[in-house]
Amino acid sequence: MSKKAAVLAVNPVNGMGLFQYLEAFYENKIPYTLFAVADGPVIRTNSGVALTADDAIARLKGREDEYDALVFACGDAMPVFAQHASEPWNVDLMEVLGTFGRKGKIMIGHCAAGMMFDFAGIADGRRLAVHPLAKAAVQKGTATDAPFEIDGNFYTAQEEHRIPELIGRVIEALK
Repeated sequence: MSKKAAVLAVNPVNGMGLFQYLEAFYENKIPYTLFAVADGPVIRTNSGVALTADDAIARLKGREDEYDALVFACGDAMPVFAQHASEPWNVDLMEVLGTFGRKGKIMIGHCAAGMMFDFAGIADGRRLAVHPLAKAAVQKGTATDAPFEIDGNFYTAQEEHRIPELIGRVIEALK
């Protein structure tokens, strides 16, 4: 039986990145639940398309054991994360990332995902493919220029155009 993934989508989310994960999971019968990193389930893509997620991130807290993997779908919210870090949904985000990471779950993401894993304190010593603009923020992991990195249970792609190079290995890990 396939592993189950919790997919986190920031607001606004990079639709191109998010939809690559969702399509691959659907085609490969990988069960997932989409959680909005927002105060409710309605979010937008960075191109303005409205999406209704299955739930909001607050409802994932305490249910981490129901999932085998976490996907962090990056977006335009990341450049201003520091300005909004104290918002309840971002506090929940950091708690959920930390819990999944400490439990050794499969951690997947692109763009600034590696940076967020580092901020959550779960990427110490890990090689992480991150967007060039996020590299300097990674302190305890090792930010690389590679198109993608797989380091133990961490699967990261530099940006959404690199997800296709990584997704086959993600699917293998989740089957």
